[in-house]
Amino acid sequence: MDLSERKKKILRAVIESYIATAEPVGSKSVLEQSGLNISSATVRNELSELTEMGLLEQPHTSAGRVPSPAGYRLYVNELMDRQQLTIQETERINDALNLKMEELDRVIDRAGKVLSQLSDYPVFTMAAARGKVTVKRFDLLTVEENAFIAVVMTDNSVVKNKLMRLPEAISDQELQMLSAMLNSSFVGLTREAMGETLGKLEARTAPRAFALIALVVGFAMEVLSDQSQQHFRTEGITHLLEHPEYRSLDKAKPLMAYLSEEQDVSQLPATMEGGMNILIGPENVSEALKDTSVVMASYDIGDGMRGVIGVVGPTRMDYAKITARLSYFADSLTRMFGKELPSGDGEKKEE
Repeated sequence: MDLSERKKKILRAVIESYIATAEPVGSKSVLEQSGLNISSATVRNELSELTEMGLLEQPHTSAGRVPSPAGYRLYVNELMDRQQLTIQETERINDALNLKMEELDRVIDRAGKVLSQLSDYPVFTMAAARGKVTVKRFDLLTVEENAFIAVVMTDNSVVKNKLMRLPEAISDQELQMLSAMLNSSFVGLTREAMGETLGKLEARTAPRAFALIALVVGFAMEVLSDQSQQHFRTEGITHLLEHPEYRSLDKAKPLMAYLSEEQDVSQLPATMEGGMNILIGPENVSEALKDTSVVMASYDIGDGMRGVIGVVGPTRMDYAKITARLSYFADSLTRMFGKELPSGDGEKKEE
């Protein structure tokens, strides 16, 4: 629709005033909002013409004007300013985007602490992603002229973000082009494939553009690397000292050190296939666990991820009580993350 600049300013003034007040807008308010040096009579004529064109509506004969759906559409397409988010706004959005994983971590941490308190034994929790995780989408949000937020969503629905600060300004157009390049060339690729694609781009991409691409892709590769690893936590390690078998520090220290060292997680016996698994003494692979028992249960986090929660203690532990409590925790975690399991005997309460 072809409108004069004056009509556009008047329409914009009406819409923005109505958005702010939710009250019909008269000619006086239009003059104040638009900054036009014209008479009230001229404004009223323009308002009448905009109403005849279907861009404004007049609820009552003596009332002011309100925008019509067509007026809002024209405003959105052509008239409104593209606002940039403040740092505080981006932080609030990013907090919301990360809420799912923050809740997952918090719930698992709480489950480990509670189970450790109930059992008086150390408890470990692990969450492992499926074998190959890829990026599903890139989003870039302008913050300042030389800063933007890079948001990476993986195909297992994990969302991570990072504030990128640059030595020089980047325009909205450059950011849109960067986003298009990332979503056309790096979506659906594993971490290794991303590195290969990035290497091929270097020779045929301008240095500034390549530096921006490499910056975001480097962050995405960090996210994929993190998602491909097991996430391991232990709670209640000092509970070992409450049991006669570990009152000697010489005997307790190696096991406590083992449970504290994340680099040894790969040796922990764990099943990701579901159900309960009990390993007693020498059945454990690690030398540090040869005099202990490990009871584990698997749970389904959803989005292709499984987790394990386990109890570590002396071989004389009360297996019936531990397995009942562990089974209940694992089934509850599975239901909490949206994968309902049939209830069984393991959900009976134990005092």
